[in-house]
Amino acid sequence: MGRTSKDKRDVYYRLAKENGWRARSAFKLLQLDEEFQLFQGVTRAVDLCAAPGSWSQVLSQKIGGQGSGHVVAVDLQAMAPIPGVLQIQGDITQLSTAKEIIQHFEGCPADLVVCDGAPDVTGLHDVDEYMQAQLLLAALNIATHVLKPGGCFVAKIFRGRDVTLIYSQLRVFFSSVLCAKPRSSRNSSIEAFAVCQGYDPPQGFLPDLTKPLLDHSYDPDFNQLDGPTRIIVPFVTCGDLSSYDSDRSYPLDPPISPPYQEACTLKKKGRLAKEIRSQDCPINTVDTLSQPLAAPQRHTMLASEVEDSEMNCSP
Repeated sequence: MGRTSKDKRDVYYRLAKENGWRARSAFKLLQLDEEFQLFQGVTRAVDLCAAPGSWSQVLSQKIGGQGSGHVVAVDLQAMAPIPGVLQIQGDITQLSTAKEIIQHFEGCPADLVVCDGAPDVTGLHDVDEYMQAQLLLAALNIATHVLKPGGCFVAKIFRGRDVTLIYSQLRVFFSSVLCAKPRSSRNSSIEAFAVCQGYDPPQGFLPDLTKPLLDHSYDPDFNQLDGPTRIIVPFVTCGDLSSYDSDRSYPLDPPISPPYQEACTLKKKGRLAKEIRSQDCPINTVDTLSQPLAAPQRHTMLASEVEDSEMNCSP
């Protein structure tokens, strides 16, 4: 019999299948929108690293349903078509991809840029955090080309040892940066989402994909940072205690008559028999004897009998 993965026992996985979402990650974007009102006044949105397309589905329903709404999805992999979503199969580190996005918007910048991409996890936390940071910076770099002033940028981030440096980098371009963890994100996962609002690049900044946003000659010790670079980003959670817990595995409808209900009823009435196995009781004296053993009879010897026995035993 095959093994059942944890995802298939997860309540958000089952809810995604019931509601037609391509992945359970759709609930993460929905819960982020409930917390920060990401879709308010948004008519043009870009979904980076869009495959398999769950976030693009959410954007198409929230934005694409409007008459003037436009959604562009970008990914290296081919993706099944989604109504109201224009797909670009390209690399987010290439300038041609940014130009193609702007071309679809007819020269107008985007109001919202989201990125739920993540590298293939190796299990080495330092390597995974570094690769995720580089992917986020690539998404930020292309967002500087397509995002309008005052726009919003949402991207997945791994909360690691050097994550504060990324927060400082984001604060250079956005007036508000928050680290949020939706309820649908498992507590055992180190993933979170950087919600950056109010795009306001520094004066004189020119987007350039050929230059990395992060200089590798920095001091990794956060205590050496000072001034505007020493920033502790607030951490918030999305959702309340009444919502589902993504770390639990339980059915959507609790069972009314569990299979052990009959056994519990018999136990309360004292009618639940205890099975005695042969290996637990090697000598089945209880089973072989139909009645209890009689007490041994005592015999009182007379004095003459004692003397005769002593004489017989003497040499």
